[in-house]
Amino acid sequence: QVQLVESGGGLVQPGGSLRLSCAASGTIFRINAMNWYRQAPGKQRELVAGIDSGGSTNYGDSVKGRFTISRDNAKNAVYLQMNSLRPEDTAVYYCNIVEGIINVRQYWGQGTQVTVSS
Repeated sequence: QVQLVESGGGLVQPGGSLRLSCAASGTIFRINAMNWYRQAPGKQRELVAGIDSGGSTNYGDSVKGRFTISRDNAKNAVYLQMNSLRPEDTAVYYCNIVEGIINVRQYWGQGTQVTVSS
C-alpha cells in the first residue's frame, strides 16, 4: 500500500502564491505519473497538472503560465507552485500518483483546501 500526505494549502489573497507538497510512503516499486487534481464545490474533479517519470509536464488550460509542477524522485514527492492565484482557483486539491511496474495502481491523497479570497 502507498500513502500520500499533502500539505501547503490555505487562504491567500488574489494574486498571491502557495506551494503544495505531496509525499508518498509505503511499498513503492516505481512511481510513474504524479498529478494534481482539484475539485471546486458543485464541479467535477479536474486535472490541474501532471508530470511523468521522465519529467515531462502537462497543465490544464486555466493554470498554464501560473502553476508549475515538479517532482523529487529521491523523496517520492511532488510539488505544485501556484502563482497569480485567482478566486476561481479555490478548490480542494488532490495529489494522485500512478505506481507500479506490472500491477499499476492509482493512489489519492486526502486533499488540501486552497481558498483564494480578499
